[in-house]
Amino acid sequence: MSLKTRFQNKKIVVMPGVYDGLTASLAEAAGFEALYLSGAAVAYTRLGRPDIGLTTASEMADTMTLIADRTSLPVIIDADTGFGNALNAQRTMRLYERAGASALQIEDQTFPKRCGHLSEKSLISTGEMVGKIAAMADARSSDETLIIARTDAIAVEGFGAAEDRAEAYLEAGADVLFIEAPQDRAQLEHIAARFSKRIPLLANMVEGGATPITSADDLEDLGFSIVIFPGGIVRAIARTAQDYYQSLAKHGSNKPFGERMFDFDGLNAVIGTADMLKKGAHYYGSNS
Repeated sequence: MSLKTRFQNKKIVVMPGVYDGLTASLAEAAGFEALYLSGAAVAYTRLGRPDIGLTTASEMADTMTLIADRTSLPVIIDADTGFGNALNAQRTMRLYERAGASALQIEDQTFPKRCGHLSEKSLISTGEMVGKIAAMADARSSDETLIIARTDAIAVEGFGAAEDRAEAYLEAGADVLFIEAPQDRAQLEHIAARFSKRIPLLANMVEGGATPITSADDLEDLGFSIVIFPGGIVRAIARTAQDYYQSLAKHGSNKPFGERMFDFDGLNAVIGTADMLKKGAHYYGSNS
């Protein structure tokens, strides 16, 4: 089922953040119906750097290709600012769509951008963002590929300006609205009351971020269609990895950490090694 069709169902879609084939496969096995390929998570893991516009379009497209090879679930991919002007945004649309993305999220920050929950962001004009949305709509090869328009204006221009920008992006042809970093529940309620009857809304839950952590059921009751948890997996893995490396350095052995990790056979079971070897043997035999 495409995301476009899925959003006709009023039940909220919970999307975990992923950043490679392993996390995508684990999220699918947990029962999620769609995934969010986070630009922040790719910066954290591939670069070991913060989310301040350092990742490239090609790095994201390569990651999307690997995820699409591992799972058939629909994926929203973070397209940042489109990596330039409207023509760059068109190229990003074509590149990500070919890589297997079901939806592209584009934001109205200047380039290089920064995480929506960091301070000192700056924005392009409403008109320039409207042009990017229209350009992406012209470039997509399928109407099933969605454009998610994000505004970071709350922290820069205020809540009223953010809603005004969202109105303009809706009129420009956005398929989903993402008003980033509401500062309290009242703002979440106001966004839903104004827009939820007209267009699907996305909420972003960042542990320790500007928006109060709100459950999926609560957001659904307000009128949101999607909730993403983009960087949670990296924060969980980074904490575990830090503990693991400290334990190994201290003990010179993995035994003290054994209860917190897969052994060799356990990980092979999770990633399906036996099934792949069986499949490979079948094709090898067919050529003999």
